[in-house]
Amino acid sequence: MDAGTRTNLKVVPLTKHIGAEICGIDLRDTLDAATIRDIHKAWLDHLVLVFRGQRFLQEDLIRATGYFGEIGPLSRPQKYFPKGYAKLLPNIMLISNIRENGETIGALPDGEMHFHHDMIHGELPHNGTLLYSAEIPSHGGDTLFASGYAAYDTLDPTVRQRLEDRKALNHYNYGATIRGDTSNAVEAFGEAVHPVFRTHDETGRKAVYVDRLMTMKVIDMPQAESDELLNAVFDHSEREEFVYRHVWRVGDLLVWDNRCSAHARDDFPSDQRRLMWRTTVKGTVRPY
Repeated sequence: MDAGTRTNLKVVPLTKHIGAEICGIDLRDTLDAATIRDIHKAWLDHLVLVFRGQRFLQEDLIRATGYFGEIGPLSRPQKYFPKGYAKLLPNIMLISNIRENGETIGALPDGEMHFHHDMIHGELPHNGTLLYSAEIPSHGGDTLFASGYAAYDTLDPTVRQRLEDRKALNHYNYGATIRGDTSNAVEAFGEAVHPVFRTHDETGRKAVYVDRLMTMKVIDMPQAESDELLNAVFDHSEREEFVYRHVWRVGDLLVWDNRCSAHARDDFPSDQRRLMWRTTVKGTVRPY
């Protein structure tokens, strides 16, 4: 494709509520403005976009991130970066279980990971996340995405009424993958208060904006009542009909909207290599 020319973009929905594959695009090319607008619209409509068969260098991931907004900073303090980050361009995060001299070269190396919104523990959460697969295990390590819109729209009205206009504390120990388990976490954390239900700044739709990994408590509510309501929301939000499960192939690029979706990870064989590059789209407005 010539630089800046129109592509034969095709949007193929993957489930009723969330996920679409974008066909006819090689993201190493320079896309024209109309194509970028079409991709952005598909992102807002489907929450998660899948681009198969990409063959990226790090520079390609940086450029692709720019199609969705300004690239975001890394989400942990500099001194806690694994050694593998020295080989990466700025603002690329390495997700990997590969070990050199007994130490992991990347972050979030092993095991499953509870549903969460990226950077919900920050004062200005990231709008989106991009994840590119360079090496994958033979099985496992699927990523699951849940629609916060569908969860909000179908939530028990009694539960929704009790939580409408309430805020919650979100806390994350960097590196933790399971609620309450900090065995793989670094000695740092972040926390922030955000609405239980977030209004998307571009679509105007409301979405569930709490998650099982990071949301600790509804503000100004007794802990027992908070736990009861939050667990009801978690269980409802993670229902199979609201979820797209992505089975990775090498060369996949996924882009998801953190403002209205949560994601989780399945377990995978710890003796098989997994190597992913991750960037984020910087937040533009606070959730409230």
